[in-house]
Amino acid sequence: MPERPRTQLQSAIAQGATRPAHSEAPVSFFEFWPGWLFYFPVVVHWLLLGLRHWCWSLPTAANPRITTGGLCGESKLSILRQVRPEGASLVARTTGVVARSDGGDAAEAAMRAAELAWPVVVKPDIGCNGTGVRLLHDRAALDRYLRDFPAGETIVLQRFVEAPNEAGLFYVRHPDEPEGRVTSVTLKRPPVVVGDGRSTLRQLVLADPRAGKVSHLYLPRLQGRLETVPAQGEPVQLVFVGNHCKGSVFENGAELITPALTQAVDRLAKTVPDFHFGRIDVRFESLGLLRRGEGFTVIEINGVGSEATHIWDPRTRLWDAWKAQFFHYGAAFRIGAANRRRGFAPAGVREMYRDWMRQRRLMASYPLND
Repeated sequence: MPERPRTQLQSAIAQGATRPAHSEAPVSFFEFWPGWLFYFPVVVHWLLLGLRHWCWSLPTAANPRITTGGLCGESKLSILRQVRPEGASLVARTTGVVARSDGGDAAEAAMRAAELAWPVVVKPDIGCNGTGVRLLHDRAALDRYLRDFPAGETIVLQRFVEAPNEAGLFYVRHPDEPEGRVTSVTLKRPPVVVGDGRSTLRQLVLADPRAGKVSHLYLPRLQGRLETVPAQGEPVQLVFVGNHCKGSVFENGAELITPALTQAVDRLAKTVPDFHFGRIDVRFESLGLLRRGEGFTVIEINGVGSEATHIWDPRTRLWDAWKAQFFHYGAAFRIGAANRRRGFAPAGVREMYRDWMRQRRLMASYPLND
């Protein structure tokens, strides 16, 4: 029997690469639609599920130890601190501090207590979509960040994991099932342009097949560098944070889901009390190690508000993206219903709305991300 043609991802794995080759399609036609347009069928589906279960906030019971189940307004620090000791070695060292606009003495003291060294990743404790996430290299950068951060709110300081790759691993486990599943793997790649010694950074961004189509995601945060001319062959990373909304490139890594990876993620997820549904973001050394469930470090654990982000691979069809959303939110309702029977109460629509509004107000006040 002739050998089946390999996909790009399979070829990359076979060659021992750390990242697959990028899709030929730079941007899918719906990838950057307005949120209301893409999510309209998803919201309708949510409302219909709420009618079926007599509770529109039922998914908030899917992870009952997390505020609103992780739908909105949850504390990143609180989730990571729930990881029991047997899973803690897989989590990047993290601490938090209440932001003060008069300097970073308290933040630097918290770093010393947590044995964190420069560079360090800083992010808001409450937020999503990579808003306010930066990589800081010294005290001066920390002081500038704190001046722009809302005083009295908590910031997260986390060890910068130097592993070259990032992925989102989506995990689902029904409370009545002994084992969970990895339902999605998303490989996250920062966009890079390469200098030619003649063109400005602005010209390189605008000429790039993908970046040029979504230049509004990059140009504002590159102000001050746009008229510089990168040297011949010099790579320039356009964004640090691994978030699609902020311009990172997402690729479907479904072929990386192996029994070994599933078992590793299941063991980790079970170290978080009553965690059944959400995305675990990791940095990892190589595709081969990830397939074996090894060589990764957790940087964030997200709940019901997270997505199976492989849908933002430019090769994904619109109907397949919607089907993935319907499947995952349907699972969130079923898990919430099972937990309700176990005695866990959903948050309620009023609390959901209150936490969503607070999160929205905070995100509008955070510094620009890296």
